[in-house]
Amino acid sequence: MTATEYDVVIVGGGPVGLLVAYQMARFGVSVCVLEKQDTRTQESFGRAIALFPRTLEQLDQLDLIQPMLQKGFACRDSVTYKDGIQQIPGRVWTFMENIKGTQFDFTLVLRQMYTEAILREKLESVGAVYYQSIECTSFEIDDAAPLDAYGVTSYFVDTQTQKPMTLRSKFIIGADGGRSFVRKHAGIPFDGDTSEDKWIRIDGLVETDMPINRAYGAIESKTHGNILWAPLDHGATRIGYAYTAEIAAKYPDGVTEEVAVKEAIESMKPFNVKFTEVHWWTLYTIGQRMARDFSTQERVFLCGDAAHTHSSGAAQGLNTGIHDAVNLGWKLASHIRGFTRPEVLKTYSAERKTAVEKLINYDKDISLLMTHKWPAWYDGDKNADPYLVLGKIFQEAASFNTGLGISYPENVINQTPSAELGVVPGTRSPDAVITVPGINHKTSVHQVARNVGKFWVIVFTGKVESTKSALKALQSYLETDKELYSHPALRWVTVSATPGCSPYEALGMQPFGDTYFDQTGEAHAAYGVHLAKGGVVILRPDGLIGSGCSLNGASVRQYLSKIMNL
Repeated sequence: MTATEYDVVIVGGGPVGLLVAYQMARFGVSVCVLEKQDTRTQESFGRAIALFPRTLEQLDQLDLIQPMLQKGFACRDSVTYKDGIQQIPGRVWTFMENIKGTQFDFTLVLRQMYTEAILREKLESVGAVYYQSIECTSFEIDDAAPLDAYGVTSYFVDTQTQKPMTLRSKFIIGADGGRSFVRKHAGIPFDGDTSEDKWIRIDGLVETDMPINRAYGAIESKTHGNILWAPLDHGATRIGYAYTAEIAAKYPDGVTEEVAVKEAIESMKPFNVKFTEVHWWTLYTIGQRMARDFSTQERVFLCGDAAHTHSSGAAQGLNTGIHDAVNLGWKLASHIRGFTRPEVLKTYSAERKTAVEKLINYDKDISLLMTHKWPAWYDGDKNADPYLVLGKIFQEAASFNTGLGISYPENVINQTPSAELGVVPGTRSPDAVITVPGINHKTSVHQVARNVGKFWVIVFTGKVESTKSALKALQSYLETDKELYSHPALRWVTVSATPGCSPYEALGMQPFGDTYFDQTGEAHAAYGVHLAKGGVVILRPDGLIGSGCSLNGASVRQYLSKIMNL
């Protein structure tokens, strides 16, 4: 049997697998994604619901956000109730109310069913191959094959017809959930613990007399833990609570939908709740686990729940998986197309493990506190209210929760700027306002430097008269180093502090790529570029700061030559 060949085979067609596949195809890489379940019969609703600001920015830069905004619930408000009394601010979800520095100053609540449907439609639009009801049974790697060869042979079976399928690829990605076959078959340990604590989540249409009921809520209970009240898309609501040993003892025959509804109603007292429809419910055990490596043998990669699992306490699961997918997507595509050096792809595992380790340590604490228990490290008054500590932890982790503060350490991509610029490598780039020439329409750096799988070289001119000689020298350098200016993995853009009737006249020379005006100086200030000196800031394809330098072509090349095949 002749095996079909793809650059990348992705096992798992949930949102993370679909997003990686979409990026691969969008960035010019051949890809096949295979899903074990039949999407026509699997659970319709439920699962992940909350998409935080940094995740929304990433989806926007991949042209995915508009259909999600049409279906989702934009939540900017939170509320905490205890004993039927609305609490003062400063509790669990209050961080949603003070999100700054991004146009996505809210949490988008959209059930996974809709997210997956949108991603499948987008995947089809870019010509990627997608199968469902196909299960991976094995794969083998030819260690002797060059990395640009099809060194992975994977075997599948149609779960309905039992017909076998064989694929050959350069890489294989496991996005196949917490019980990942890819991870197990690759022999990657899944380190961590599973607790005795269990939680229930139940979605549906409800009627209630709770005064504020279309805000992200925390209802503090001593019997059902810190109860989640989440307004969902299409007018639905999610209630989540701890299924404690005391509650379980009431139901020796186990949990049914009837039990889940009954205890949800009980958990919300003194408020009255009535379910008019139940869409989905689940009972699951809390635990935190992480793959020892997110890649192995240079050809196998893990994303999402295949790489890490944790509670839904901070609603970070899908967000973290999407960050995995975006991080891996551009790096693997650039590697396959021969744009970047092998060292760049190797940063995927190291960078994402840095963020996930922080999440897991954080999740261990909040999952205990939400269950009305104290973490082992707590040495204060055990008679105190655990929810006060929980609220403090959430507030301290606000930038991490929104994703806007997630950063990576220095590495081959994240290099200290060689000039005095106010940017930190590995951090999110500021979303400063700039204007389009002529119409003076306001846009932003994020809208201009969109994720097209390329690095963005942003030339901040400063006040043109003071930087004109440096700009001319940069232009002369690029005229002799044409590869640097025209490389297919680079996009150049000019941000001028001097507006004009045309980019050419504003600069007195040909600009570097498209030009935008920083009429207020906001963009220069946000990126720490002195108006008298100008400077260059280089963004990674995922919108993070790569590095920066003065208006000097040799310095730009010095940074990029460590990353790209120049």
